Amino acid sequence: MDTKLKADIAESATVTELLKRGFRVLKPVGDRLPYDLAVEINGKLIRLQVKSAWFDNSDGVYLVDTRRTKTNRRQMVRQNYGQQDFDFAIIYIEDLHVFYVMPVSVFTSYGSNISLVETNKRQRKPKSAEYRDRWELLSIWATQSEMIEKSSVKFGEALTGNTEPSPAIGGKGVETRRRTSNTF
Repeated sequence: MDTKLKADIAESATVTELLKRGFRVLKPVGDRLPYDLAVEINGKLIRLQVKSAWFDNSDGVYLVDTRRTKTNRRQMVRQNYGQQDFDFAIIYIEDLHVFYVMPVSVFTSYGSNISLVETNKRQRKPKSAEYRDRWELLSIWATQSEMIEKSSVKFGEALTGNTEPSPAIGGKGVETRRRTSNTF
């Protein structure tokens, strides 16, 4: 099976899983964006990059490439994703119908591949195991992002709240004053 077909299967499986879990799914037209899907939670769009994992017989693990691949008739170019390209990577293992829901900061922290261990042969599970079927991370991220946006000071807005250092834990105070500097 070619990689484009595997990618289409992974994307379709992800859309189906998201819909079953009650998410509102959006699909961009074309493939020029650095993400494949988006979900909307309370008016907040969460951009998703979908990846398909394959089984590596030599190591007995599933692998996923953490880079984007662009091809044309003459060459194939691989490039690392950046933190701004998407919010979560959804990694799909077709053989097992298993998903990994990984924040972009975790996904981009790997080199070129992520190993996904689906057997209990190891004493210690890899870091990637924390993200197996972690769909709730999408809702948590949307809620936290919404709270941060509501509490941040807008350009030109006056200071409010306590401008004195807060009481210390371990003897050091934390200043809660917001700056009003309009320079960037």
